[in-house]
Amino acid sequence: MTEQTYEGPITLTRKGMGFFSPDPTNKDKKDDLLIPVEWTNHALHGDIVEIIRAGMYRDPTGRMPARAAGKVVRVITRAREHFVGTLVETEGRTLLEPDYKKMHLLIEVRDTAGAAFGEKVLVALKGWDEGADYPWGVVEEDIGKAGVHETEMRALALGQGFTSDFPPSVLAAARELEARGREQITAEIAARAAEQGPRRDFREAPTCTIDPADAKDFDDALSVRALPHGLIEIGIHIADVSFFVQPDDALDREARERSTSVYLVDRTIPMLPTILSNDLCSLNPEQDRLAVSAVFTLDAEANIQGAWFGETVIHSDKRFTYEEAQDVLDTGSGTMHRELSTLHALSQKIRARRQAKGAIEFDTPEVKVELDAEGKPIAVRLKERKATNMLVEDFMLLANENVAEHLSELTANGGPHFQSLYRVHGEPDSDRLENLAQLLRVMGYHLKLSGSGAVSGAELNRLLEEVKGKPEEYLVKTATLRSMAKATYATKNIGHFGLAFDYYTHFTSPIRRYPDLLIHRLIKAHAGGTPVIAQEMQEFDTIALHASEREVAAADAERDSVKMKQVEFLAPKIGQVFDAVISGVSDRGLYVEEKETHADGMIRIKEVGNDYFEYDEKHYRLVGKRTNKTFQLGDPIRIRLVAARVPEKELDFVPAE
Repeated sequence: MTEQTYEGPITLTRKGMGFFSPDPTNKDKKDDLLIPVEWTNHALHGDIVEIIRAGMYRDPTGRMPARAAGKVVRVITRAREHFVGTLVETEGRTLLEPDYKKMHLLIEVRDTAGAAFGEKVLVALKGWDEGADYPWGVVEEDIGKAGVHETEMRALALGQGFTSDFPPSVLAAARELEARGREQITAEIAARAAEQGPRRDFREAPTCTIDPADAKDFDDALSVRALPHGLIEIGIHIADVSFFVQPDDALDREARERSTSVYLVDRTIPMLPTILSNDLCSLNPEQDRLAVSAVFTLDAEANIQGAWFGETVIHSDKRFTYEEAQDVLDTGSGTMHRELSTLHALSQKIRARRQAKGAIEFDTPEVKVELDAEGKPIAVRLKERKATNMLVEDFMLLANENVAEHLSELTANGGPHFQSLYRVHGEPDSDRLENLAQLLRVMGYHLKLSGSGAVSGAELNRLLEEVKGKPEEYLVKTATLRSMAKATYATKNIGHFGLAFDYYTHFTSPIRRYPDLLIHRLIKAHAGGTPVIAQEMQEFDTIALHASEREVAAADAERDSVKMKQVEFLAPKIGQVFDAVISGVSDRGLYVEEKETHADGMIRIKEVGNDYFEYDEKHYRLVGKRTNKTFQLGDPIRIRLVAARVPEKELDFVPAE
């Protein structure tokens, strides 16, 4: 009888022990198979492998109970084929110490391409010889000396598969656009004036962009125009990237592969060449620009009385920073005061209606790192979210929701345009919610779950309102966010739980997100433009999966760049005392979050205090056996910094008292 095999991803610990779920739909991790190191058969973390059951595994040390085991038959596909790390010499061999923390092994480097020890490099994995301790690879790129700002930032991006360099075919296309792009815009606008094209002309409508002070590209603009009978026309105008980027040309293939722009602390790695992102497709002030727009007729209560979606030509009258627009609202005067006041009033009604439906208002501020000219961090603070930030967000959400519903209606009955792309967010997993509720109970909060273990958006909003302004606010918001499912791209619509939308997509950022570019093409196709061919639509599922994966990789790179600079900022402050909150508890010790910079660090259990501390898993706390002193999740704590390892992005603390 043929032995049953299973295929799927393997998870490896730092010590190389593997775990595999024969049934991914079963949430009980106790059914996972343990894969001893000697049975992993050269598999690495995340690889897709073929597994067979291998009876029971009994730990020779006796530390673990016996459990069902598995054995890797073969590695089907590697999760990663490139690794970034530092070249080191060990026992006469050249090895790579990978930066990727889930890579538990060194990599033997057989061709260094001239890179020296102590330098960061990008290594391509080539194989793993039978009986060898390590896999082997070759250097594909010498990034530079480890510890140098430029090296470390490039290493973070390359480690997630992102590079600022474009291939020759894309550079050639960019040069062509630099030479002819403005003429193309002029010709397209002239065709509109001669009524030879589908574009609507919005150049007379008062229009502005509102963006961060350091923004280089402006991919969305808002127009406001009063209509008879107290109605208001609001235009949400988005850069028409699809005018320049045609299906399957060099620009399109590269944008599809990248899927997203990446925003590190000191740079943007763009999805598109800068001639498009910062010039031809940027809705710069005082310039005619091509757009794809969602135009709404609203009444005074922000109810939609009519909507239109299609190609436009616009002219931005003013480029506002968030601060400048806020100043106009606060002082009651200034450029476009009437338009901004109208937008603000309508946005508040739109937001209130969304909240009433159960949209979750996390409103979690981002960490902002300020750097000097050499890339050294000089300040770490939270970005302040102003009313103007939320104003823009409200209208972008309005556009995304209604574009998704519009395309869903057009594709519902099949026909030549039978596919769309959605941004979906499923309901939270009941096990995660139960863990969150238990954690909150320990901190003195109650989260009401239904009999089936579900939670409503209104209940989550009640919790978030309850913790507002309290020391543990940031911690509770973070824990609640982590309990949510991840939003992804998909061709099957299941709605968006977090926003309480039945329909949602990404339409508003085609300069920096590939799915938005596809949505623009669909809008044009349905309005009588170039059809999206069936073959292209058949690839939508693949595109959705790839875009979701690249989004996660970009977020990891962005988060790591912030974390590295937080550690670098605190490194000169070893010995100093800080206020913090206990953000996690385990049998290894306490995880703490410094109050001002929100930098994470650890207090190892042997450093917690002059006692033997035991981990009370049920109550998320450490308890001193002799003194009964407790350290519990969410507690404020005074901490002293004792170590800062910048390359590893790690901080060590001890209690200050």
